[in-house]
Amino acid sequence: NCDDQLVSALPQSSFSSSSELSSSHSPGFARLNRREGAGGWSPLVSNKYQWLQIDLGERTEITAVATQGGYGSSDWVTSYLLMFSDSGQNWKQYRQEESIWAFSGNTNADSVVYYKLQHSIKARFLRFVPLDWNPNGRIGMRIEVYGCTYRSEVVGFDGKSCLIYTFNQKLMSALKDVISLKFKTMQSDGILLHREGQNGDHITLELIKGKLSLLINLGDTKTHPSNAQINITLGSLLDDQHWHSVLIEHFNNQVNFTVDKHTHHFHAKGEFNYLDLEYELSFGGIPVPGKSGTLSRRNFHGCFENIYYNGVNIIDLARRH
Repeated sequence: NCDDQLVSALPQSSFSSSSELSSSHSPGFARLNRREGAGGWSPLVSNKYQWLQIDLGERTEITAVATQGGYGSSDWVTSYLLMFSDSGQNWKQYRQEESIWAFSGNTNADSVVYYKLQHSIKARFLRFVPLDWNPNGRIGMRIEVYGCTYRSEVVGFDGKSCLIYTFNQKLMSALKDVISLKFKTMQSDGILLHREGQNGDHITLELIKGKLSLLINLGDTKTHPSNAQINITLGSLLDDQHWHSVLIEHFNNQVNFTVDKHTHHFHAKGEFNYLDLEYELSFGGIPVPGKSGTLSRRNFHGCFENIYYNGVNIIDLARRH
C-alpha cells in the first residue's frame, strides 16, 4: 500500500520553482485542492524553461502523481515532463517503456488528473516541467505525489575496498543462485562482483566503459575450448551517477542477466555449476591480486544499495560485522 499523500504535509521550504508571477503565485501554493494565495503556482513568464520542484526530504518511493490548474482561473498545464533526482543537481527524466514520456495534463482549472506510474521512482527531489498550457491562460499548477518511505541500505566503495561474503556451503543450493543489487557511480570502469573457482573458473561482473559485462569463465579449456568463456554486455552510460539495478539468476545451466529493465537469457554450456566455485563472493573488487589476470583490475568506486544473495541482506550483515 505505497500510496500515501506526500506533498500535502510538506513545509513551504520544500517547494521551489524557476520563477513566480507574484508572492501569491509562489510554489508553496501548489498543493492539490488548496485555494490559498492565488490558488496555485504560476511562473513569471509562461515558457518551456519553467519548472516546479519538491524536496521530499529523503529518498522516497513514488508510485503516482496528480495535477490541477490554478484554482478558479484559466491557468493550467496540458502536458508536462517529470524529472527526478537524489541530489537536486543531477536530473533524470521519467520514461515509460523507454520512450521519452510526456504526461497529459489538465483540460480545466479544477479537475484532478491522476497517473499511476508504470514503475515507481526512488528519489528525493521531483520536478514538474510544463511543456504546453492553456493558450488562453498561463502556466498554473497544483500537484500531489503518492508513495511511501523507501527502505534501503547503502554502502560506499572508494576504489580500494571490497566486501567479502563467505557463506556456509551446507546452506547452499547448487541448483539456484540469485544475486541482486543497485549501484551508482561516476567511474566508467570497476569490478562489481567476483567469484573464483579452483581451476581458474570464475564469474565476474565488471563495468567497462560505462557498460556492464558478465564474464563466465569455465576454466576447463582443454575439455571445452569453445565453451570456456561467455561474455554478455548490457546497458550503456551506466556511469551517470544514477541508480541502476542488476539481477543475476542462475538455475541449472540457464542464466538470466538483467540490467535495469533489459534481460539477456542464455544457456551456459559445459560443466557450469557452482560446485566448482568457492563459497565466497566479493563485491566491489577482487580480494587477491594476481588471480584472473585477464581483468582490467580496477576496483569499484561508487555506491551499492540493497545487495542480496539468495535472499541474504549482505550490507546488513556487514553492518553487524
